[in-house]
Amino acid sequence: MNGGKEAAFYLKADLQTKEAAMAAIRELKASGFNTNDLDVFSDRPVEFPPGVLDRPSHMSLFVVLGAMTFSCLIVGFVYYTQHDYPLITGGMPIFSFWSTGVVFYEITMLGAVLTTFSRFLWESGLLRRNRRIPVPAVAPGTICLRVHCRQEQLENAGQSLTRAGALKVERLAESA
Repeated sequence: MNGGKEAAFYLKADLQTKEAAMAAIRELKASGFNTNDLDVFSDRPVEFPPGVLDRPSHMSLFVVLGAMTFSCLIVGFVYYTQHDYPLITGGMPIFSFWSTGVVFYEITMLGAVLTTFSRFLWESGLLRRNRRIPVPAVAPGTICLRVHCRQEQLENAGQSLTRAGALKVERLAESA
């Protein structure tokens, strides 16, 4: 079936309040949906309390590792460059941390910034999402909850969204 891939379905529910969205998310999580299967869209920022739609972030770990990697690479590059073409000036050592400290600092910070940006893109889903499902249109003042589910989960997810107070529940599309 589809080269070993299972078909994916999406439900879209329009909710009027943040409380209704929280109830829908909690009910879907209780029935076995993962937070990665749920996407929230709104014309205004919606902030949920801790525990509702938590997605673990490893950004701080990646930023520190990225900064350390860039730092080690630049130290190695400067060390290699200064030893490959040794230029003795006034009795100073060929390789000196003090004379190249600004370069080390700046490249380390560049590594942290680039890692932060790339990890943000990854965790936001912009680099890894299925591009076949576009962002749904959101009516002003409503909160749209999109649920990624399998064929056998469609009816249960639709009932959960209706019980939570969804104004309208519709099936969006199918992707292979």
